[in-house]
Amino acid sequence: MLTFHQLLLFVVATAALALSPGPNQAYMLSRTLSQGRAAGIVALLGVETGFTVHLFAAAFGLTAFLLVVPVAYNALRLLGAGYLLYLAWRTVRGSGAFAALKRPVSADTPGRLYRMGFVSNALNPKTAMFYLSIFPQFIGPMRGSVLGPSIVLGLIHIAVSTACNLLVIFTAGIIASRLQRQPVWERIQRWLFGGLLAGFAIKLALEERR
Repeated sequence: MLTFHQLLLFVVATAALALSPGPNQAYMLSRTLSQGRAAGIVALLGVETGFTVHLFAAAFGLTAFLLVVPVAYNALRLLGAGYLLYLAWRTVRGSGAFAALKRPVSADTPGRLYRMGFVSNALNPKTAMFYLSIFPQFIGPMRGSVLGPSIVLGLIHIAVSTACNLLVIFTAGIIASRLQRQPVWERIQRWLFGGLLAGFAIKLALEERR
């Protein structure tokens, strides 16, 4: 049984992680600033669903496979990096360098927003390693079954992450509503978040497993 102090420490750690810059946050912010608050929330739902994949994989011991089979880890890492590059391209394709194409860029549908958020998180091995590294800090076989507590901690993490990112999305939505009529701002935010996503992709592709 987890103590109140342990739960509080876990909540603080996961909140700090949720608010730290990363590919998930860059993707959600880019959707919020380009398509509005509702789009950001749909993207968030996709990202959080991606967390559930890693949660149950870690709880049932499947994530450990990535530790003992480096090829599997590297394959997932490169797939995740490739998908982040795809998201970066979709983010910037309607600005500057692509304007000469003279083709209107339609807004992503809710289904696409959800899928992109889900896939980008599900293919990120760093999320898997997060669960694999943090769970043993709070639970262990000497305290009984680890399955139940692992799922509980994972659900707490998802709840905290959702709450923190909703705060970020609503704040970004306010900013977007004030700047949405400025074409220069639209180009800046597309290149900014496209560049961030591309940077995270390159970092993930070049990063070795620790």
